[in-house]
Amino acid sequence: MKNFTNILLVALIIAVGVLYYLHFSTNRNCNNKTKSSIANIGGVRNAAFAYVELDSLNENIQYIKDNRKALEAEQSSIENEWQSGYRNLEMQKNNFLKKGGSSITQEQAEEFQGVLLQQQQQIDAKKQALTQKLNEKSYKFLEDIQKKLKDFLVAYNEDKKFTYIFTTGNGLEYMAYKDTTLNITKDVIEGMNEKFK
Repeated sequence: MKNFTNILLVALIIAVGVLYYLHFSTNRNCNNKTKSSIANIGGVRNAAFAYVELDSLNENIQYIKDNRKALEAEQSSIENEWQSGYRNLEMQKNNFLKKGGSSITQEQAEEFQGVLLQQQQQIDAKKQALTQKLNEKSYKFLEDIQKKLKDFLVAYNEDKKFTYIFTTGNGLEYMAYKDTTLNITKDVIEGMNEKFK
C-alpha cells in the first residue's frame, strides 16, 4: 500500500497543479482588491505564496484515512483469498498423492495435473479481476480526493488571495526553502475534516 500513498501524493500534486492552471489560464479582470495586493518592485511581481504538506493531509484527514484503510483491507482480503486458493491446491495435490501412492497411472496423474492447472488459472484470473476492480476503485478515490481538495482550496483561497499554493511531501520536495509561516496545511486538514463529517 506504499504505492497507494505515493499515488495519492502524486494525485494531490496534480490537483494543485490543476488549480494553478485554472487560476492563470482564464482571462479575467482583476478587481480592485486583487490589483492592490499585487505590487511591482523592479519589474518583478510580488505574489502571495502558501504550501500544503501532502503527507500531513494523508495522515490527518479522516476521510482519506478511512478510505485508505478500506482499500488496504480489500487488498489484504484479495491476497488472503489468493493464498488460500493456492493452499487448497497444495492440499489437493498431497491428498491425491497419499491416496494414490505408487498405484497412480500416468493418465491419472496427467488428468489430475490438468485439473489443478485449470483451478490455478481460475484462482489467478479471479485475483487479477479483483485487483483490477480495486485499482479502478483506488483511481476513483484519488479523483474524488483531487476534486475535494481543489474545491476546498478554491473556497479557502477566496479570502486569502494566494497567488500560488504549492505542495510538498516526503520525496516530493520542490522547494529548497520553506517559510513555515506560509504553511496552510493545518487549515486545510481542519477544514476538510469538518467538511467530510
